[in-house]
Amino acid sequence: MSRVRPIELVVDGPRNHWVGDGFQVSNYFPSGKNLLERFTPFILMDYNAPVEFPPSDIPRGVGPHPHRGFETVTFAFEGAVEHHDNKGNHGIIYPGDVQWMTAGAGIMHKEYHEKEFSKTGGVFHMIQLWVNLPLKDKMTAPRYQAITHDDMGKALLPDEQGKVTVVAGMFNKTKGPAKTFSPMNIYIIDLINNSKVTLEEPGNFNMGILILDGEIKVNGESRKTKDFVLFKNEDGVVNIEAESENAKIFVLSGEPINEPIAVGGPFVMNTVEELGQANEDFNFGKFGTFDF
Repeated sequence: MSRVRPIELVVDGPRNHWVGDGFQVSNYFPSGKNLLERFTPFILMDYNAPVEFPPSDIPRGVGPHPHRGFETVTFAFEGAVEHHDNKGNHGIIYPGDVQWMTAGAGIMHKEYHEKEFSKTGGVFHMIQLWVNLPLKDKMTAPRYQAITHDDMGKALLPDEQGKVTVVAGMFNKTKGPAKTFSPMNIYIIDLINNSKVTLEEPGNFNMGILILDGEIKVNGESRKTKDFVLFKNEDGVVNIEAESENAKIFVLSGEPINEPIAVGGPFVMNTVEELGQANEDFNFGKFGTFDF
């Protein structure tokens, strides 16, 4: 019988707050629980649970703002998100798509509801994840990955129990398309018909799951929608069993980046001095134009 990987912490969904006027999110970390260094390379997760937006002629969202030293990754489940940055990248993600922006040395970008979705309104459901960059890659050139649902790795679970959609890294032998700077596995599990799945991630990887829909048992313990479960860094399997007919689970697993972290608003560096330099560079226009 396989050893079970123990649960370290369960985070219930913190209170919602607004990011701009288009994203009503619950911040699971780092402010929900201080997991900034504990859960690297993942340093922030904002979850916009399903919310109905009325029609609007003016797209809601967040205007131009800078980033340096990390990556922003947006996962769309319902609705549509549009992206522009001052490096010439533009993309729209629809349900099942992901946009992966590497800020690196510095970039300006904006994100907002796609224009046609804004006009009609509807249910909006997404996650934004911040992924830290190792020291050696902090000042890498910015880049943008537009990853559609069709691009994803897809694994069918045995006996028609559901499917796994792989964004980055691997699930069993199925590979995801995202290019990353440190080892990580990111995938989404859809379970049907009260089915089960067993996960086995490297014991040295930081691993957590967010329950997006349904109710499940995790290693025999009942967990509900919006629960985030963090596991101890030990070898072992994670047994997941759907207690509802359908369930959707977001899985994060990554090799820790064991380096100092300094965070100042939109910048994530290794030292306070580097944060000061980032602010100075931004104030002197070195991040580029706001006009894009």
